[in-house]
Amino acid sequence: MASGLCIQKATADSLKTPNPPKFLRSNLDNLHLLLENIIKFGIAMAPGGSAFKEVLEFHSTVADCDVANSKSENNITPTKGTVVLGGKHGVYSNNGVHELLECPVCTNLMYPPIHQCPNGHTLCSNCKLRVHNCCPTCRYDLGNIRCLALEKVAESLELPCKFQSLGCLDIFPYYSKLKHEQHCRFRPYSCPYAGSECSVTGDIPALVSHLKDDHKVDMHDGCTFNHRYVKSNPHEVENATWMLTVFNCFGRQFCLHFEAFQLGMAPVYMAFLRFMGDDNEAKKFSYSLEVGGNGRKLVWQGIPRSIRDSHRKVRDSQDGLIIQRNLALYFSGGDRQELKLRVTGRVWKEE
Repeated sequence: MASGLCIQKATADSLKTPNPPKFLRSNLDNLHLLLENIIKFGIAMAPGGSAFKEVLEFHSTVADCDVANSKSENNITPTKGTVVLGGKHGVYSNNGVHELLECPVCTNLMYPPIHQCPNGHTLCSNCKLRVHNCCPTCRYDLGNIRCLALEKVAESLELPCKFQSLGCLDIFPYYSKLKHEQHCRFRPYSCPYAGSECSVTGDIPALVSHLKDDHKVDMHDGCTFNHRYVKSNPHEVENATWMLTVFNCFGRQFCLHFEAFQLGMAPVYMAFLRFMGDDNEAKKFSYSLEVGGNGRKLVWQGIPRSIRDSHRKVRDSQDGLIIQRNLALYFSGGDRQELKLRVTGRVWKEE
């Protein structure tokens, strides 16, 4: 199913449930319209999908309901159709397919429980709370009506990853798609800049350009570094972040962080390295950091953390060189009224 996806045949009978509840009987027209849209838009069905099998005819077998005329009035001719992949971020280019499972409020794809009002308008469970149980389309009370038919449709769908345009060519059952996308190796990275809530995302080359042009980050070539961090009146600073430095080494990029924060009740400084790439690639490298003065020194050796892990997550895990403030001021020399730390280090590739 690489180049296109085909619709299997379906029946209205497959939407029937024994002794359907009152709201379902009174809204069979809505379900019939839903089935028409499914056929019309050519939704891709999973191989062996159990929800829809044969579109032959519609029977008026549900008590107190008559949908037999719907077929003749609307002149539905069920045929097999093909859906071609290639929409934005892996969504089908056919807008009707996308809209069928799209929440009208947040525009995200809906997952169970999918709710509907008595008139058949659907929305996701998150938005049901946001609209205070009032249908945003017709303003009727939503109640607790589940759109079981649409949930059943979704069970048989296969969709491409939304990061298809970034290189992911895999296709997943509808309910597995969301979990995959949370860990897809093609998903964009978040900006690694610390000290601001930057919302920019992208691939590594785009983020490197962003750091250089927008954050004015220092860029250095080489696998060794020697940086000096200075701060006047360090006793008055409980939290501070120094400018990020990016190193180009072995054809990859590494981010050197240095900051002050409270570790429990103790004020500390911390230096650590993050790798601009995934964790499995980061583990191919090691690095060391060294700081000292007055004949003493501290040395740290570790593995750089992927920028998939946020700056705060790495810092809070204490995965780096941690220096107590009093020791840092001792390393600085003088009257201990000014921070003057020199941090040196290197990066190497593990064999």
